[in-house]
Amino acid sequence: MKRSELMLALAAASAACASTSCKSDKAARPNIVFIMTDDHTAQMMSCYGSGNVRTPNLDRIAEDGLKFTNAFVANSLSGPSRACILTGKHSCANHFYSNSGDVFDFSQTTFPKLLQEAGYQTAMVGKLHLEANPTGFDFWEILPGQGDYYNPEFIRMDGSRAVEKGYVTDIITDKSLEWLENGRDKSKPFCIMIHHKATHRNWLPDLKYLNEYEDVTFPIPETFNDDYAGRTAAQKQEMNIARDMDIAYDIKMFREGDKTRLSGLYQSYIGRLDPEDRAVYDEFYKGLTDDFHKKNPEGEDLAEFKFQRYMRDYAKVLKSLDDNVGRVLDYLREAGLDRNTLVVYTSDQGFYMGEHGWFDKRFMYEESLRTPLIVSYPGHTKPGSVCNRLVQNIDYAPTFLALAGVSQPKDMPGRSLVPVLDNGDNVKNWRQSIYYHYYDYPTYHMVRKHDGVRTDRYKLIHFYGKGGLDAVPENKYQNVPGTREYATLKGLESIGYFEPKDEAVDYCELYDLQADPHEQNNIFGKPGTEKITKQLQRELNKYRKTLAVDEY
Repeated sequence: MKRSELMLALAAASAACASTSCKSDKAARPNIVFIMTDDHTAQMMSCYGSGNVRTPNLDRIAEDGLKFTNAFVANSLSGPSRACILTGKHSCANHFYSNSGDVFDFSQTTFPKLLQEAGYQTAMVGKLHLEANPTGFDFWEILPGQGDYYNPEFIRMDGSRAVEKGYVTDIITDKSLEWLENGRDKSKPFCIMIHHKATHRNWLPDLKYLNEYEDVTFPIPETFNDDYAGRTAAQKQEMNIARDMDIAYDIKMFREGDKTRLSGLYQSYIGRLDPEDRAVYDEFYKGLTDDFHKKNPEGEDLAEFKFQRYMRDYAKVLKSLDDNVGRVLDYLREAGLDRNTLVVYTSDQGFYMGEHGWFDKRFMYEESLRTPLIVSYPGHTKPGSVCNRLVQNIDYAPTFLALAGVSQPKDMPGRSLVPVLDNGDNVKNWRQSIYYHYYDYPTYHMVRKHDGVRTDRYKLIHFYGKGGLDAVPENKYQNVPGTREYATLKGLESIGYFEPKDEAVDYCELYDLQADPHEQNNIFGKPGTEKITKQLQRELNKYRKTLAVDEY
């Protein structure tokens, strides 16, 4: 064979090999890196257009993949949202309704179990918040309950507990990377859930970032002074920045001897710091605290002061989170895992960053119903693409199963996002509405029970149930001494958290999101809304029947 012929043959062989490799890679089941945070909202991500914060590493996922603009949760509360994600089912089907007393039943089917059965290595690190040790994982280490920011305790697979020195976001990432590098069977595909405590209340920053964002004045939301006209439930909540945000616990303007409703809890959190770290922390906040008490702001000035401190501390916690997302992305690239790995970033729900004058979540209004969702999957998601289709967190489980070649259980109502990853808005026969249900009342923040439907343009919400302590008999555990829910209720009563009596509610709110994106004009019962109201009520009743919804 001539040299020229030999070269041509080698080139052809190389091309064939490359083609085969390409096909093999495409056919291979992808690894799954599922990063989830707590209470992180799209309004606080630069890839969603926020000019208030910088999230360069989260932006990398969006730049490399697909950004969803209409991703929603099924129940805007940490534990119930996580139960929905694990099962691909609504709260009425997985039976984890609230943070106050429920314990997740891990004997039921979850996507990690099915992935494990299909040959995946599975791992879970960080915040679980389901009041039970997980099953379906080859490796797990979880925070007890909410967990702590400073020197957090972790529960290990053998049941033991150990305090880890450092900042919780760093530690969760360290443990995740250690498993990826040294803990897994590298002959198998993997799914790791890296679930952070950040950016949950009360936003205690990594000490190295105490000075970040101190020179930033955040713009006050247009609805900050919302009067809640026409929205009875919105008038009754306990999540107003001006009224309910604790000066010590949330704003950290604390002096020894000060007593607030949550000052004791705040002291216990920062008391976890080592003496040298505590000195750094105290030095930073002392100057701010002294200046605050000297000026003694009141009324609107106090409300705006609280808002700015809230936003700055939240942004600092977010900066650490973004750093650590970058560490994971860098590892995947350096280890050569990025080419066949699905990276998902989301939060367990959205959050109010001063909209309607609020912090927290729970309501079916957009800021807490909507969650960030960015996905990178090389060869499938088009870099820098955007999807406006209605998706929900019950869709994550079917998606992971589909990518692993696992049949979706018939009782899992979520939909695989795989067609969306490939086609974006061009996907055919997609859902036209989503269903939402919130159950956790009476408890923290006093948001009334409600369910509802949302379409591309309209939203119908139904608020229901007895008020105050009259609602206790409607709940599963609040009347049962010895349960967590009973203890929570009695604790709230002891500190005068809520009025014991409140009226029963049974009413609806209707919003045209195109004309009223801030949801301040309840048009339910207004002339001209009869047709859309009837349509949405029919859709809501269909969901209730199909899902066998309880408590409505």
